[in-house]
Amino acid sequence: MKLSNYENAMAKYYSTLSLSSFPLTCWDFYSKSFDKLRLTLSDTMLLNKIVEENKWNSTWDYKEELENDTVIVVTDAKLQIVFASNNIVKMNGYIPDEVVGNSPKMFQGAATNTTTSKEISEAVKSLKPFDKVIINYCKDGSLYKCHIKGYPIFDKKGNLTNFIAFEKIAA
Repeated sequence: MKLSNYENAMAKYYSTLSLSSFPLTCWDFYSKSFDKLRLTLSDTMLLNKIVEENKWNSTWDYKEELENDTVIVVTDAKLQIVFASNNIVKMNGYIPDEVVGNSPKMFQGAATNTTTSKEISEAVKSLKPFDKVIINYCKDGSLYKCHIKGYPIFDKKGNLTNFIAFEKIAA
C-alpha cells in the first residue's frame, strides 16, 4: 500500500471528525521529540548512576537541564571527563564517547581567552563554583561562545569526587 493512499484515507477519516487539527501532524516532529526524550532519559539515568556511585552530597534537576538543551559534562577529581550528555553533539559536533577520558581543555585553542581560562582553573583548584563565558572549538574547528556554570561535587563525607559543568551556547 502506498503511503499516499494511507494519508488520503486518514485525511478522509479526520474530515468526518469535529477536530480543528490532526492529533499528530508530522512523523518527523514526533520522531525528533521521541528521540530527544529517549536521550534525555538515558542521560538522566547515567547521571543518577554517577551520583549514586560517588555518593554525591548534592543533586540537580538534570532532566530539566537536559530538556532545555543544556549540555552537562562531569569530570572526575583529576579533571578527566567521565560523562557528557548526548546533546553535546548539537553544541560542538563531538559525540559523548569522543570526549570521555579527555580533559575539558580539548575544547580550547588559540582563540580561547587565557585570562578566562586561568580564572576557571583557579576556581577549580580552589574548589569554588564558577560562571564564565569562554571561546571553545567545535569538532570541525569552528568557534563558539560557551557559557559554563561549573561546580565542585563532594561526597557525603566532604571529599571531592567530581566536577559538573552546565553549558550552553552564549549569545
